[in-house]
Amino acid sequence: MTQSRKIVVVLKGYPRLSETFIAQELLGLERAGFELALVALRRPTDKKRHPVHDEIRAPVHYLPEYLHEEPLRVARAFAHCLAKPGFWRSLPAFLSDLWRDRTRNRVRRFGQAMVLAAEWPKGGEWLHAHFIHTPASVARYTSTIMGIAWTCSAHAKDIWTSPEWELAGKLASTRWTVTCTQTGFDHLRHLAGAKPHVHLSYHGLDLSRFGVFDGVRPASDGSRPDEPVTIMSVGRAVEKKGFDILLHALSLLPSDLNWRFEHIGGGDQLKRLQALAAELGIAGKVVWHGSLSQTEVLQHYRNADIFALACRITADGDRDGLPNVLVEASSQALVCVSTNISGVPELLVDGENGLVVPPEDPQAFADALEKAIRDPAQRQRLGEAAERTVRREFDHHASIRQLKTLFETEWQAAQ
Repeated sequence: MTQSRKIVVVLKGYPRLSETFIAQELLGLERAGFELALVALRRPTDKKRHPVHDEIRAPVHYLPEYLHEEPLRVARAFAHCLAKPGFWRSLPAFLSDLWRDRTRNRVRRFGQAMVLAAEWPKGGEWLHAHFIHTPASVARYTSTIMGIAWTCSAHAKDIWTSPEWELAGKLASTRWTVTCTQTGFDHLRHLAGAKPHVHLSYHGLDLSRFGVFDGVRPASDGSRPDEPVTIMSVGRAVEKKGFDILLHALSLLPSDLNWRFEHIGGGDQLKRLQALAAELGIAGKVVWHGSLSQTEVLQHYRNADIFALACRITADGDRDGLPNVLVEASSQALVCVSTNISGVPELLVDGENGLVVPPEDPQAFADALEKAIRDPAQRQRLGEAAERTVRREFDHHASIRQLKTLFETEWQAAQ
């Protein structure tokens, strides 16, 4: 490769247990020879870390989460930026955005951009944002202030909850943007006026961490109380994950079926979901593990019989892209039951390598779960087919190679 240049990566928060796909990508870029400096808008709130976070060498620089908490730091940054011609070029874009989005959040992003410009990591020559909403706002303003090109990785919520005028403006100013599902790609490519600098790049999975499961799952069919079928799910307790739909579906299962459900993850709605399980009369069959490390989650995949995730689109447009947990579960030959939202059908095909139903339909989800519970041979067949799909099409090395090429092409063109 050409001589490595240092990439400054803007993140919403770091490290985060729910964003292993980002950590995996950062480590992949380091292993590909890139030097990184990480800049986070928020400090971590998770009490645990994944092993991958400890393998990333890049230093982490935290911007002030709220400007009023560090007024002297912000004032110094403002004084520093006043002398930069780029600061005055950045004002029209900021003021135009502020006119359309008259919020403190908008002012905060410009303030964070000034701090980043004033405290720029030594040797940084490129700016990349993960998520096209708030991190990209900071990156865009910083890019103009510093006169440094920027690029972006867009994912799911950041695409579907951002106004189109803002997305279009950011897409027009990036050198390139990647996104991780076909639906997201189609939407962004349309907003970019079909310009070729929007790319589809699946995150994939680091298969060295998710080796082939060589164990044998029991052929339980739910008929025996002493051999319940284990259904599991992983994800933050937020609306788009559809855990309320999943709990309602579990409550609709026939009374002669023996099962238990295990949930892994934190989230604001966890207590509400626990109350719902009690209200539905299934609390005794549900285990709430809270947040776990990637190593612990892997063991749960191997111990489970079925993985379930009832993805949905929320009222404000928020949705998953292609949930990484579906890829992880599939890598362990664990049959997945999910919905036909966003990128899920790009991994799972109903009846071929998983069970896929419409969203917002507890009865359809319950029917799919019942089918999987009663037929262990089908579970094995679908799970093995899903594993083949992941190991053939979702190896994260392909995404790293694509990103490596995109960065190097830009740098070679700049020489």
